[in-house]
Amino acid sequence: MVDQTQLKEMINERLTRILLVAQTALHDNQFQAFRRIVLYEFGRNGLEKELEKLERHGTGRNNLR
Repeated sequence: MVDQTQLKEMINERLTRILLVAQTALHDNQFQAFRRIVLYEFGRNGLEKELEKLERHGTGRNNLR
């Protein structure tokens, strides 16, 4: 089984790099909006929440929502 802590670390490392690239490519106000969306989608209310549900309830397709 996959360790949640390791998975979160792997995701966060990649998010850091993605946000760095976006920061160099976007104007400040665009970057702030992009950053907010990315962190929401991958953070406590997005992917992280879904991963916790999978860990508790199994990997069935109907268990994500």
